[in-house]
Amino acid sequence: MKSMGRRDRRVDAYIAEAAPFARPILRRLRKIVHAGCPEAAETIKWNFPHFEHHGMLCGMAAFNQHCAFGFWKAELIFDGDEAARRNAMGQFGRIASVSDLPNERTLIRYVRKAAELNERGVKKLGRSFGKKRPPLRVPADLAVALKKNARARAAFEKFSPTNRRDYIEWITEAKRAATRAQRLKTAIGWMAQGKPRNWKYMPPRKRNRA
Repeated sequence: MKSMGRRDRRVDAYIAEAAPFARPILRRLRKIVHAGCPEAAETIKWNFPHFEHHGMLCGMAAFNQHCAFGFWKAELIFDGDEAARRNAMGQFGRIASVSDLPNERTLIRYVRKAAELNERGVKKLGRSFGKKRPPLRVPADLAVALKKNARARAAFEKFSPTNRRDYIEWITEAKRAATRAQRLKTAIGWMAQGKPRNWKYMPPRKRNRA
């Protein structure tokens, strides 16, 4: 007989304390995870709700204007699903309403695959030792913007290769010129404050030090 998943009162509290727009999103995600993996256990890690089943399954979070949801082994879950791989990035972008989520059947399928991977003991993809990714070339518009802002330039130069790559990829992956210009402006503002690209997803203590 399979054991039922554990609910965590801290997750109840997290949802109750979230912004009104976020509560239906978090409740929907919670329902879908338990529908896809009834044995999943809830917990709080890095100040956000997470779901476990033979290891980490996925996690969700609420911010001021959007929510985020991501699978721990996203690369394996979306392998072969090109559309999902392009649009999901592990999370499902900025989720501002329930309508921003994929349909329930699709999400349940992803949860089931995540559970199956954990049950089989499949490890998360890691980088091969001794094979470093070559640094990305700084695009011209970013280089110009950095020259005009000494604080942003100093922060960018101190960033790790990963943090630099995060900004470069975020800017260059924009499909529209207006989107790219806005991302560049936002990036320079964040870098001037010494913040990495994904500072919003950092635990509060680390975020405050960024």
